[in-house]
Amino acid sequence: MVDKIKVENLSCFYSGKQVLKDLSLTVEKNEILSIIGPSNSGKTSFLRTLNRMNDMNVNFSRKGDIFLDNDNIFDMNPEKLRTRIGMLFAMPIPLPMSIYDNIAYAPKVLGLKNKKNMDEVVEQSLRDASLWDEVKDRLDSSAIKMSGGQQQRLCIARILAIEPEVILFDEPCSGLDPISTAKVEEAMLKLREKYTIVLVTNNVKQASRVGTRTAFFLMGELIEIDKTRNMFLTPKNKLTEDYITGRFG
Repeated sequence: MVDKIKVENLSCFYSGKQVLKDLSLTVEKNEILSIIGPSNSGKTSFLRTLNRMNDMNVNFSRKGDIFLDNDNIFDMNPEKLRTRIGMLFAMPIPLPMSIYDNIAYAPKVLGLKNKKNMDEVVEQSLRDASLWDEVKDRLDSSAIKMSGGQQQRLCIARILAIEPEVILFDEPCSGLDPISTAKVEEAMLKLREKYTIVLVTNNVKQASRVGTRTAFFLMGELIEIDKTRNMFLTPKNKLTEDYITGRFG
């Protein structure tokens, strides 16, 4: 497999407190890497470091390197990086405008003017987010009126409209019902054909359903990383087994 992301000896700190400890791992192209672990294990800090959102926190510092393909992300323009690595948060935040304009907003900012091309971007983004069939007849309706699950998939489509290479999911189903969760997971599995995905989830069953590989974080350390089937059937580390089986966390 080809490595899309390579993390080398990454340590992260907030106000001097270490939250990630000498982390080294790879994310393979077109895989879903699920990251599990209890609260305060550094999972979200890791995601936010991957697209340099932590740079906006004046109390943040780090050591180590992260490479996207062969490019060191810390040598890149952060805005340019975020067109290559998009991020979806736990709470969907649609823009206060129509469904169509939510998807079209970023491509317009990036310079897309042609209406026909824009229509194609909007439709393809919604299709890839498994939302097109539900909204194709009401693209002019307010995105605020959509259900929570639909809003989350709309936010996925909004990321897809800028054609990233990697998508980061931070607890994308934490506030969703089982049916909406299943639709988001369906979208993730479909997206894997085109994109590389890193998923942070507190739902170990979700990690087992969608993850190509799974990484277990604990107190800022990478305890174990393996193919998801191996991790859940025959974990190598007793801490991993205890977490997966619900003995702590």
